[in-house]
Amino acid sequence: MWFRRDLRLHDNAALYHALRSGNPVLPVFIFDRNILDDLDAGDRRVSFIYDCVVKIRASLAETGAAFEVRYGYPEEIFRQLIEEYPVSAVFTNRDYEPYSTGRDTAVKALLNERGIEFADYKDQVIFDGNEVVKDDGRPYTIFTPYSKRWKLRFNSAGVSAYPTEEYFSNFHQQEILPLPSLIEMSFMSSGEDFPAAVIPGKTIREYEKTRDFPALEGTTRLGVHLRFGTISVRELVNAATGMSEKFLGELIWREFYQMILIHFPHIGRGRAFRQEYDNIRWRNNEYEFERWCQGKTGYPIVDAGMRQLNQTGFMHNRVRMITASFLSRHLLVDWRWGEAYFASLLLDYEFASNNGGWQWAAGSGCDAAPYFRIFNPSLQAKKFDPDGTYIRQWVPEINSADYPAPIVEHELARKRCLEVYAAALQRK
Repeated sequence: MWFRRDLRLHDNAALYHALRSGNPVLPVFIFDRNILDDLDAGDRRVSFIYDCVVKIRASLAETGAAFEVRYGYPEEIFRQLIEEYPVSAVFTNRDYEPYSTGRDTAVKALLNERGIEFADYKDQVIFDGNEVVKDDGRPYTIFTPYSKRWKLRFNSAGVSAYPTEEYFSNFHQQEILPLPSLIEMSFMSSGEDFPAAVIPGKTIREYEKTRDFPALEGTTRLGVHLRFGTISVRELVNAATGMSEKFLGELIWREFYQMILIHFPHIGRGRAFRQEYDNIRWRNNEYEFERWCQGKTGYPIVDAGMRQLNQTGFMHNRVRMITASFLSRHLLVDWRWGEAYFASLLLDYEFASNNGGWQWAAGSGCDAAPYFRIFNPSLQAKKFDPDGTYIRQWVPEINSADYPAPIVEHELARKRCLEVYAAALQRK
C-alpha cells in the first residue's frame, strides 16, 4: 500500500482494497525528492507530513506491522522494494495533479514490466473523471449546474466509509524499521501545533454567517487535512450534508476544480483556462510584486493577508480573493506569479484549487469574475473587517508613520486594468 496524500488508516479506499486482496500488506511512504528538493528546509508542510507519518507508524506498530518509509525518487525506491519483497501488486489512491499523474504513469510502467499490478482508487474526492458530466458527456465549466448534478448523484447514491479496521490483521508482520530523520532529509521541524483533524460541528453549522470575516474563527481550518488526506472527504461531506449547504458547496467547489484539471489539462501546463486571457500584457513590476509578497502595499487588508500567509502558512479564504485580485488587477502582475507564491507557502496547497482560485480572481478561469469587476480593497476591509481587528493583528503599525502609502491609487489601477484587459480580449 503506497501512501501519498491519504495519510490515515481509517476510511482509506486503497488501503481497504489492499487489505482485502488476500495477500499480506506492506504500508509504504516515500519522501519524494522530486518534490522535496525544490522546498526550503523550513517548509511547514514537510514537518506536517513527517508528524503524520510518525503517528501512522505508531498505530501500525500496535498491530505488529511496520511502515516502510523511504527517502528518494519513487521509481528508484520501487526498484529497491520489488527486489527486497515478493510484491504482487501495489495499491494506491489516485492523485490528479500534473506531477503526480506523470509519476504514477512511470511507476505503473516499471511495475507492469515485472508483472506487478498497479491498482489505483478514488479517495480524495467523492466523484472524479466522468462521474459528474452533462447529459451529452461533456464536462461542466460553470459551477452552479455542476453543483446541482453533483448533489443529485450524491443524494441518489450516497457514500459510505471503508471499514479498514476490520482487516488490520492482514498487515505484513515484521520488525519495526528505522525511520529517516528530517535532518537526514535536510529539513527541520517547525515545532508548531497544526490544526486538529476533527470535524467542528458548531463552525460548520454557523459557516454561512461567519465564513467571510477573517477576524472570526469562522472557517474549519481543515484544508491541510483534505490536502494530505488526514481526514476522509467522505466523512466530511456526510457531516456537512444537512448541516450547512454553504460548507457543502465549498467542498463541491474543490471537486469542481479537480474535475476541471482532469478535463482541461492545459491549465496544468501554465495556461489560462480561457486562453484569450494569455494575451494580457502584464506589467510584471518586480519591485511591486515583492512589496505584495512582503505585505507592504499600503492596502491594509491585502498586507494583513500576505503577512498571515508568510507567518503561518494559512490565509483566510475571503482575503485570498482580495490579495489575488489586487495582484492581478491593481498591479497587473501575471496571476501565475501569485499562484506560485501561494503554492510555496500554503499548508493546504492543492494545485487544482489554487489554480482555480487564482484564475477566478484574474478573470481567466472557468466561471470567473468578469474582468470589469474589480475588488476595491478598502471597501472589502470595511465590509468584512469593519472593526479592523484582523488588520491590527497582522499590521500593528497601521495608522503610524511606519506604514507605507498605497503602492497605487485604486481608481488609477482600475482604469488601467480595464484598458489592458479590454485590449487583450480584442486580440483574441
